[in-house]
Amino acid sequence: MHDDRSLVEARLKRVLDERVRPAVYPESVPLEVAVWHAPGEPVPVAEGLAAEPGPIEVGARWGAPWGTSWFRVTGTVPEAWAGRTVEAILDLGFDENMPGFQCEGLVYRPDGTPVKGLNPRNQWVRVGAPAEGGEQVRLHIEAASNPVILDYHPFLPTQLGDKETAGGDPQYTLARMDLAVFDETVWQLVIDLEVLGELMAELPVESARRWEILRAVDKALDALDLQDVNGSAGHARSRLTGVLATPAAPSAHRISAVGHAHIDSAWLWPLRETVRKVARTASNMTALLDDEPEFVFAMSQAQQWAWVRDHRPEVWARVKKAVADGRFVPAGGMWVESDTNMPGSEAMARQFVHGKRFFLDEFGIENDEAWLPDTFGFAAGLPQIIKAAGSTYLLTQKISWSQTNKFPHHTFQWEGIDGTRIFTHFPPVDTYNCSMKGSEIAHAARNFKDKGVARHSLAPTGWGDGGGGTTREMVAKAARMRDLEGSATVIWETPREFFEKAAAEYPEPPVWVGELYLELHRATLTSQARTKQGNRRSEHLLREAELWAATAAVRTGFPYPYEDLDRIWKTVLLHQFHDILPGSSIAWVHREARRTYERVAEELTGIVEAAQRALAGEGDTPLVFNAAPHARAGVPAGGAGVPAGQERTALSPRPGGGHVLDNGLLRVEVDARGLVVSAYDIEADRETVAPGRAANLLQLHPDFPNMWDAWDVDEFYRNTVTDLTDADEVVPDGDGVRIVRTFGSSRVTQLLSLAPGERRLVVDTEVDWHETEKFLKLAFPLDVHAERYASETQFGHFHRPTHTNTSWEAAKFEACNHRFVHLEEPGWGVALVNDSTYGHDVTRTVRTDGDGGTTTTVRVSLLRAPRFPDPETDQGVHRFRHALVPGAGIGDAVREGWRINLPERPLTGAGEVAPLVTCDQDAVVVTAVKLADDGSGDVVVRFHEAFGGRARATLTAGFEVTDVAVTDLLERPLADVPAPRSEDGRIALRLRPFELMTLRLRRA
Repeated sequence: MHDDRSLVEARLKRVLDERVRPAVYPESVPLEVAVWHAPGEPVPVAEGLAAEPGPIEVGARWGAPWGTSWFRVTGTVPEAWAGRTVEAILDLGFDENMPGFQCEGLVYRPDGTPVKGLNPRNQWVRVGAPAEGGEQVRLHIEAASNPVILDYHPFLPTQLGDKETAGGDPQYTLARMDLAVFDETVWQLVIDLEVLGELMAELPVESARRWEILRAVDKALDALDLQDVNGSAGHARSRLTGVLATPAAPSAHRISAVGHAHIDSAWLWPLRETVRKVARTASNMTALLDDEPEFVFAMSQAQQWAWVRDHRPEVWARVKKAVADGRFVPAGGMWVESDTNMPGSEAMARQFVHGKRFFLDEFGIENDEAWLPDTFGFAAGLPQIIKAAGSTYLLTQKISWSQTNKFPHHTFQWEGIDGTRIFTHFPPVDTYNCSMKGSEIAHAARNFKDKGVARHSLAPTGWGDGGGGTTREMVAKAARMRDLEGSATVIWETPREFFEKAAAEYPEPPVWVGELYLELHRATLTSQARTKQGNRRSEHLLREAELWAATAAVRTGFPYPYEDLDRIWKTVLLHQFHDILPGSSIAWVHREARRTYERVAEELTGIVEAAQRALAGEGDTPLVFNAAPHARAGVPAGGAGVPAGQERTALSPRPGGGHVLDNGLLRVEVDARGLVVSAYDIEADRETVAPGRAANLLQLHPDFPNMWDAWDVDEFYRNTVTDLTDADEVVPDGDGVRIVRTFGSSRVTQLLSLAPGERRLVVDTEVDWHETEKFLKLAFPLDVHAERYASETQFGHFHRPTHTNTSWEAAKFEACNHRFVHLEEPGWGVALVNDSTYGHDVTRTVRTDGDGGTTTTVRVSLLRAPRFPDPETDQGVHRFRHALVPGAGIGDAVREGWRINLPERPLTGAGEVAPLVTCDQDAVVVTAVKLADDGSGDVVVRFHEAFGGRARATLTAGFEVTDVAVTDLLERPLADVPAPRSEDGRIALRLRPFELMTLRLRRA
């Protein structure tokens, strides 16, 4: 037989594009359209419906950036259409290639009942099936003219990302406002041909099945009268019945489709717009659930559910009904799909506490899975947090974006720093916006790395980010692939149903130990420094507020601010969303975040001060409150007292220029350039700074990544570096040394000081930053030979190699730490601690001259200046605090990291304040002391082993305890975990390395 394959395939494409798809709506009449443009921010639905609109024509421009326009469309169903299916086609000016990234709408009936969303791939509204001739049609559209930020030429700087700079030019052209007859037979033919055509293209050319489909398609096209598509569509469909009915092979890959709409809680739009995106999508999905009995939709992020409840009660009512039916499924059990690298220990725990509690309170549903398809890598401390929250599984997609190494598994056990393992799945479909295209389904089956031992994978199906979710076309395609030869099988299932099947068929999957590092988006650890500082400061203020309020409540009857703390925690958790905290959102988002963090700080400081005043009482004794988990200067952890006095640091001139700082423990030499050329540990008789090198070295790199400006830093940035060694001033300032440098359009002022009685060189840095596409680092070359180093993560620390033996290690050229980085040789180490930075790099070289020793350089990432999506990223004044701690063991690193983030608070009062709880072992770090969330008055204490070894400790309560229970993160007693032995408020603890534990102490 002659090879006519290409001819038939080209025929299929043209007939579909030019004849069949246009025939889905064979007849149409225009609707009358009027519009009212809301001034300022969005208005309540009732106000938008009541507003008096003015005329507008199809073809007219509409919609200032970030504006809201209320369209009213009216018309009459022609008598000739009686008994037929009629739909309104409402095209606001959509580009079908940009679902979720442009204008959107929510359709209402005149009484305010929501109908469904309008999106680029979802422009229809059902009017009647069958319709009544002469029926009056009246619909209202709340249309958002969100500007296109990520355009066809992506990453171009734009002022459209903030309402204050976006201007008022109309963004869209009203395209189509019609009533139309919907021909379901033609629509079904479109789906038939798309499914078969897409499947055919994925099969081997030599496959008999491919040629079988080709012949059937050719015959169907022969049966189609191109001059009467609507009259012949049924006949054409009949030619396809056989090939669509052939069942899949028993060995076919099995895909659990989960209706999905990944909605970034903020990104290229502000938070207030996400409130409406979620409402539109929820309206779409509840409508689709009504039409499609097999369809299941899952939505994550409790915050987004709360927005629907609080802002769109009419949509919420439909959502609640669908949840009760088991088809609109709460997923993930987190407050938002947060970043997981940068949130601190307690914040990561509270993501699950508040997320799971919301779904339990609202629906009585507990999530088994963490659902994080788009998060930029996963910290090694996360598995035990997931387990401690009562969850079992993790789903993500993003690791498939890694640029260097292909992850070796799709289903596996992920082991965290404490040994906890979580059953984890990466959907091999490699997208969290699956549209049920044949190429996607075939890719999932081919790509699945666990063939032969497993056969199930998951496909999150639907357009996200305001694209409207799953479409009826996706559901129809899935129905045809439920059991279709040549294809993977597709069935709609909930996340729980998928995970239960996957875990049952694969009881011993491979194990991946340590962080799930994303080899991409590394610059998110640095971009938008103020947002990151606001998060860090808020986390520690929340710790202080809970600690002092709980102490004061037990000791003095102080009213514990349950509701305020709950609300503030949720605000902080929201801003840990994976495009807010990472610094990858538009200017509007970060401008609002700065103001929010200022309000949070003011409110929490008020709680702290009120509680401390209640504890201190009236008096003239100068007290210091210590919220850190370790004693300092004689003041106990979690208590207040009079600090021990310390001698001052000596400051003297340095021969050859510069200054010498000496406190009896450290002697630091600062040369005439303001660089630290020596940090000598006097007790250990050991130099910290590598020979011939200088620390406190600011380094400036060009920073223009190939893509994803705010997200990425590409390794070639290191090829060019400018050492900022010229100083305008190097002068004494009190007991320290002040250094001033200018470069480009920027200015840096630093103060170097030695804390009295401590091996700690404090580096306070103020940068007035006005560079563009530059990367600022602060370098500390250390005379330490170490093959690995430790960086703090949630509830412990994680080791990374300092070498680049393999491509996996080389790819980690920028990594995350929390409060410290620590390097050591046996018996002596160095810590570098910080109050607000996360990104860093560690490199090693061997000195070819002199002693031939190893120089290990730690560099802190301070600032970047990308121009997309915020063209003014990080411009202005920033303040950072770091401390170099020579002679530090891992315990010193832990202690100093807490200390620099929780400064002492002075207050006068009646006398010392004893801690509410104490622990006699520094390796056991208490991360939270609070009252139980249920208002019972029980005291909840959370702690973990922080050094990476076994620990025995005694936790002592400063109040009478009648009962002790080990709980999960939600403060629920764990029935299968015995309570530790306790007597007279003394609780004996035995912890594994990095073990996390929560105790609930019932008060007498």
